[in-house]
Amino acid sequence: MLELDQRRRAVLPELESLRAAKNRASELIAKAKQAGEDADTAIAEMRDLGKRESELDKQLTEVDGALQQTLARLPNIPSEDAAPEDTVVRTVGELRTAGVALDHLELAGRMIDMEAGARLSGARFAYLRGDLVLLEFALVRWALDRLIGEGFEPVIPPVLVREQALYGTGYLPDTEQQVYRLADDDLYLVGTSEVALASLHAGQILAEEELPLRYAGFSSCFRREAGAAGKDTRGIFRVHQFDKVEMFVFTTAQQSAAEHERILAIEESLLTELSIPYRVVNIAVNDLGASAAKKYDCEAWLPSQQRYRELTSCSNTTDFQARRLEIRARPARGKPVVAHTLNGTAVAVGRTIIALLENGQQEDGSVKIPDCLVPYGVPARIAAPAGRD
Repeated sequence: MLELDQRRRAVLPELESLRAAKNRASELIAKAKQAGEDADTAIAEMRDLGKRESELDKQLTEVDGALQQTLARLPNIPSEDAAPEDTVVRTVGELRTAGVALDHLELAGRMIDMEAGARLSGARFAYLRGDLVLLEFALVRWALDRLIGEGFEPVIPPVLVREQALYGTGYLPDTEQQVYRLADDDLYLVGTSEVALASLHAGQILAEEELPLRYAGFSSCFRREAGAAGKDTRGIFRVHQFDKVEMFVFTTAQQSAAEHERILAIEESLLTELSIPYRVVNIAVNDLGASAAKKYDCEAWLPSQQRYRELTSCSNTTDFQARRLEIRARPARGKPVVAHTLNGTAVAVGRTIIALLENGQQEDGSVKIPDCLVPYGVPARIAAPAGRD
């Protein structure tokens, strides 16, 4: 990148000097013609300058293109309090470590049909059936109600977006191998509604007194899971299609750190209400991805694996996304400044269902559903699969 910048700095002054010389030559030609004098020498000089200008213009265009491609791959600057390595911040809830722990497929039985999903669409697809469908909709509606109470506006965004939306959020160029692209259209399937929510105010100047703007987006999400061959192949932990309720916030530089902690607190409160044991991890700098300056993961305890697995995450992307998407905030006085954006998972439906099934399992193979979800239409207890004692 430094070499490209040096090349640009070498070309630009020469090009500017040459253009100034062209202007002077043009003036001399005009004066000579007005005076009836011979302008052939000045015209020849103008032609030579024009040829050299074309050469330098081409060089500058090539250098600028290469420089922009290189700059586009630079990640956000990590926050000073981002962790040098994954660091457990706290552990919450009583872990189920004794006795037989069935996994989510054993507990769900025919309600998670991986075989039918594979016949229809290939590996890492599934049919959800019966009470698990009711559980999904209960989770989504309950989460939206909770987020509305926290000042979030519910949104159902498009799941097909243009390339600029993925570039603006830092998913391109960074995670091309994970993104589904339509063959006949310049559109991509989103891996998270964060992509669409971030572009809700692209190119806009937001009044600072109206910030923060908080949105709760629900969408289906699509991920190719390239490079995940042989990893989490059993069940619905790592699939190509899943549903999610996502939090997204537009705010100011002064408030983004506090807003990050607020989003984390909401995630933790949801897990607590669902009686899912979890731990909070401050994610290592080298695993932040392109856009995040700081990220927390909430990892749920899965009894069948006897370990914590990632369930939700929340990131402060500071001004990285807003700069790319040209989103600014106008203070009461002064010029507009680049806004800050944040995102966080409220409910990743598939993985939350896994955690609910495994942590709510009873000795007879049935599953107790958290009381907070029952008013939303899911049974208080999901019966054990037929044929299980």
